[in-house]
Amino acid sequence: MFRESEYRVANGLPALLFLLTIVALAIAGLIKGGNDQAVVIVISSVLVLIVASIMLGGLFIVNPGDAKALVLFGDYRGTVKKAGFWFANPFLTKKRISLRVRNFETAKLKVNDGRANPIEIAAIVVWKVVETAEALFEIDDYQKYVHVQSESAVRAVAQGYPYDSHSDDEHSLSTHTAEVSKALQLALQDRLKQAGVEIIEARISHLAYAQEIAQAMLRRQQATAIIAARYKIVEGAVGMVENALEMLSAKKIVQFDEERKAQMVSNLLVVLCSERDASPIINAGSIHQ
Repeated sequence: MFRESEYRVANGLPALLFLLTIVALAIAGLIKGGNDQAVVIVISSVLVLIVASIMLGGLFIVNPGDAKALVLFGDYRGTVKKAGFWFANPFLTKKRISLRVRNFETAKLKVNDGRANPIEIAAIVVWKVVETAEALFEIDDYQKYVHVQSESAVRAVAQGYPYDSHSDDEHSLSTHTAEVSKALQLALQDRLKQAGVEIIEARISHLAYAQEIAQAMLRRQQATAIIAARYKIVEGAVGMVENALEMLSAKKIVQFDEERKAQMVSNLLVVLCSERDASPIINAGSIHQ
């Protein structure tokens, strides 16, 4: 396995000035040798120009947010991450790689959730290269590798959670976004650790039921919401009725037998649980009339 190492380079500006001076002297020697018909001087000046031209190939620039991996005849020698103008062995091949933070959105994938319901899901992945040697030499195309593995991780995470939760302690894709995002980030990092890539963030950007079950699931969600709301209404109404009966008995406003208590409870529940305003009916006689 390739591991990143730092390559020591020289400052490029002094090297450039030195090589330009050598080139200028060689040109002057070539002109003088031609005028004096000095073959040795001419040949020496030409050789110096050739060597200087080759040495100029050792100058290179590393831009901010970039790195250069240096390879000598197929042998990885190290990486230069510090931005600047540098000089190194001119026979080194300098492979540029970006260290900037990048992001992309996966395609909308059709998968089955934890309850085998078909859903559509997509995610945004934020990543960067942290190990240049692994990214360049362990993986054929690290950018394509990140995209393919990201889709694989999204599928795996989506299959591990249901779309909706039916209990408070059950995690789902739609209600526990922080937990799902963390699970997705860990799954991605596990798949991309050998590519020299760090996952900074991963989160779901699109989540919906597949078209063939979308309408049925919408009706199911509406029914679930109505049942939950009704349950809360009835629970609150029972508490209010109980409290009203206790207060009436405690203050001895009226004494209830079991039949009157049942009638009172029935009337209060109708009033409290009804979706419409109650229409009161005044009974001037006995409750039994």
